Amino acid sequence: MTLTPVTADSALDICSRALILIGADPISSFDDGSTEALVCVNLYEDIVRTSLTNTRWRFSTNQKILNRLTNEPTGRYDQAYQLPSDNIMVHALTVNDNNIDYQLYGDKAFANTSTADVVIADYTFRTTEINFPSYFTIAVEFSLAVILASSIARDASLAQLMTVRADGAMAKARSLDSQQQTTRVLETTRFLTARRS
Repeated sequence: MTLTPVTADSALDICSRALILIGADPISSFDDGSTEALVCVNLYEDIVRTSLTNTRWRFSTNQKILNRLTNEPTGRYDQAYQLPSDNIMVHALTVNDNNIDYQLYGDKAFANTSTADVVIADYTFRTTEINFPSYFTIAVEFSLAVILASSIARDASLAQLMTVRADGAMAKARSLDSQQQTTRVLETTRFLTARRS
């Protein structure tokens, strides 16, 4: 039998590869009745969402104009805005490209803005597995392997090894992902002025 390598572009693929990392058999379905499937189906989504909020991933960041709500906040803020339904973490709210102060209350953002202001949110959303870059997929696989090593293999030393691998994979993924934007120029004027004084 010839095996052909494929990319992991589904939750099932990622869980199966995480199981392989700890020496367990892959699963063919989340409802196959096995302990492996039970653990994966219950923990996978939390692991992915935690990983997506680990940093401001370029592949899972979006902007959206927020809808102002007719009901104003009870106190301290002038306006309330509905957050996007796919939001899992807000990074910034802006008006005319300027960051504004805001506070999140459940699925709403409160801010001291006017009714004429257009408020834009920069936020992380839950993208699908097919859009995960390979470096992020590998980091998620190792993160899931940490849990599986404890719950399936019941091997503390293996869990510790997977933790080290997961941390390293996540750090490498953050580094690679950060290269997908314009390189920022370090402002040295302030440092040079302080040094010369």
